[in-house]
Amino acid sequence: MTPSPPQCGEREKDDIGGRFSMLDLLIRGGTVIDGSGAARITADVGIVDGRITAVGRLSDTARRTIDADGLIVAPGFIDGHTHMDAQVMWDAPGTSSCYNGVTSVVMSNCGFTLAPCKPADRQWYANCLSYVEDIPAAAMAAGMDWTWESFAEYLQAVERRPKALNYAMYVGHSALRMYVMGRRALSDEATDEEIATMAAMAQEAMRAGAIGVSTSRAHTHLTPEGQPVASRQASWHELERIVASMAALGTGIFQVGSDVRSHASNVAMLDELKRLALAYKRTIMFGLISTRQGDDPASWRTQAQVIEDTNRAGGRMFGQVSTRSINAIYSLKSYLPFDVLPEWKLVRERPLPEQLQMLRDPARRRALVEAEQRMKPKDNVLQGGGAATLDPRKPDYEQLFALKSMDWDDPTVAELSRVRGTHPVETMIELALADPDQIFVWPVVNEDREDVLGMLKRDTTLATFSDAGAHSAQEMGACLQTHFLHYWVNKRGAFTLEHAVRKMTRDIAEAFELKDRGLLKPGYKADVVLFEADRVRPCLPRVENDLPGGARRLVQKAEGIRATIVNGAVTMENGRSTGTFTGEVMKGAAASSALSPQAGRGLG
Repeated sequence: MTPSPPQCGEREKDDIGGRFSMLDLLIRGGTVIDGSGAARITADVGIVDGRITAVGRLSDTARRTIDADGLIVAPGFIDGHTHMDAQVMWDAPGTSSCYNGVTSVVMSNCGFTLAPCKPADRQWYANCLSYVEDIPAAAMAAGMDWTWESFAEYLQAVERRPKALNYAMYVGHSALRMYVMGRRALSDEATDEEIATMAAMAQEAMRAGAIGVSTSRAHTHLTPEGQPVASRQASWHELERIVASMAALGTGIFQVGSDVRSHASNVAMLDELKRLALAYKRTIMFGLISTRQGDDPASWRTQAQVIEDTNRAGGRMFGQVSTRSINAIYSLKSYLPFDVLPEWKLVRERPLPEQLQMLRDPARRRALVEAEQRMKPKDNVLQGGGAATLDPRKPDYEQLFALKSMDWDDPTVAELSRVRGTHPVETMIELALADPDQIFVWPVVNEDREDVLGMLKRDTTLATFSDAGAHSAQEMGACLQTHFLHYWVNKRGAFTLEHAVRKMTRDIAEAFELKDRGLLKPGYKADVVLFEADRVRPCLPRVENDLPGGARRLVQKAEGIRATIVNGAVTMENGRSTGTFTGEVMKGAAASSALSPQAGRGLG
């Protein structure tokens, strides 16, 4: 029988096996690590209409062929913890995630979202987000055409934007509270009627495409006035009703910003989360954190044990883990620990060339060193967000590293000061004068690398905690994927490359129920990264003034990432955007008209 001709808009197939006669893209001769954990193979990858059609030895012709000889071909990395809700509106490539092999991100974590939001409250929301996540409110105003009110309208706005990454999003609990309760959200418990309204709005957002609800219990999350953010005012009864609303839809992830201020608060939170996971059968995620601050350095072990106990009992719970310490980053071009001191303000408010000139004056330098003595001593309270900059403590110079590479074997300021015979502040000034781009790194949490390794080794943890899009001039975590490959695989040999890739692809896709991503397998979305196994590493972070309105932020590129492919199109080549923006919004299951068999449970 003669095959019928293709209909208008249909791709022509051959008459054997239904294969397309020409591929859109052929990746030829690479070392394929498919994301499953299986051993690498040498193979070709064929792509048509944004999906993988075949993996093996292929003789197909293609509109474009990439020679991948000598390169690793892997699924694009997935980052499950970002705050790119504002940035997506002006940054089509999705920097710095796109530089580090990331093809998909989950944003709107920790309860902070830009919708739902009443038009009159936009500045209030922006100020809160700016303080907690160090995303300049002026940059948001300059970079966003804020026309939405509902979550569905925000999602549609993201869909309309050109983007080179795939985005999934939660609806934020703080946003729900602020929308329903107004200013009372920052001080009061919600009434039963208000809780019912929030639960209904959560369902509405999930039907529009949200993958779940995010919240925060973290004591570091404060408003500009120093109050706990809205979600922290909520009772566990309120949180339970919201989780129950997800259970009624039979889908949805509940993401929580962890409370690790003390052992008691950590255990209390974990007990409640375990109860919710078992009662409502919804996936629960939170950050696993190790810290020398507070009274519970082993908090992550307690968290990990509860996760394992919950999963054994029939729940579904995951810990999100960074692949390295989470750091406060200081630079002459961004923040320094001393910026709030009057003597330093006189210098820091000037343009950079004038600052350099003033810092060369010996008398002024003596005054700046003396001013440091008035700073509050370092205490044992974990700081974060705006508090780390606006209410700083005297640095622990034994833990403040003068970064020269991303090998993580740099000297501390204290070590350099002993060699030089200078005060640590004098040492920092000298280093900054020698190189105004000099970066100083102070690990805030995950200070112990062996703790980080212990967290990453567990099957119930996800290598995904970058905070990309947040802390724009204070911290840079978007390199966690290339750091994993460079430090833990190549330098330490703690993971095989296959295991590391699986931790950043399939494991995350399965946890977030992204059904067609995370593997190089026929039928899956063609999200692919090509990199040099021995060369891949993050570059040093740099301060750039490229936010809308010229605001500053940290940018971190990578070496060894040769190409990134999103939904079948090459979006990054050799560290540069191709100007092709094929990213999608990844909607949750409730956006489909077909609900799971669990629908109807939970609200009873």
